[in-house]
Formats: sequence, structure tokens, C-alpha cells
Amino acid sequence: MLKLDLTNQTKKFVEKLPPKQFRQVVNKVLELMANPELPDSIHMQGYPFKRVDIGEYRIVYRVEDDCLKVACIGKRNDDEVYRMLKRKLKG
Repeated sequence: MLKLDLTNQTKKFVEKLPPKQFRQVVNKVLELMANPELPDSIHMQGYPFKRVDIGEYRIVYRVEDDCLKVACIGKRNDDEVYRMLKRKLKG
């Protein structure tokens, strides 16, 4: 199983989720830790990341060595998740 690395912003986002969505997101992250190549994961063009959807949320991640790095989590129908990702890559 992979180690987990969450950004501080991602941790804060997950902590603020309602209980049902919190469970959904955490369960999907645990699933990714066991198998980061899930059938529903999609490689993001132009980025070194993959994304997976769970409910109304999108998880953006990549695997480095033995670590699952979750770059950001956000609403699926909101472009904010991509804006956050671009800011992180520039910074």
C-alpha cells in the first residue's frame, strides 16, 4: 500500500466536507492507496496527474515512488479544481 501525502489545502477541504461526502472521498483515497490505477482514473492531458471522480467531487493525484500525492480535491462541475492545480504548479 502506498503512503499518503496531502497538501494542507486539501486536508482543510476534506475536513470541511459533510459526513457523507467525507466518507466517500476518504474511501476513494484509501482505494487509490491500494491501487492507483483504478479503471475510472483518467490521465490529465498537459499535467503529470491523474484524476478520479467520486460523487460530486474530483480527486487529482499522482504517484511518486511509494507515495500517493493528492494535489487537490474539488467539485466536479467547478473549474476551481483546475485553477488550484495551475497555481500549485506555478508556485
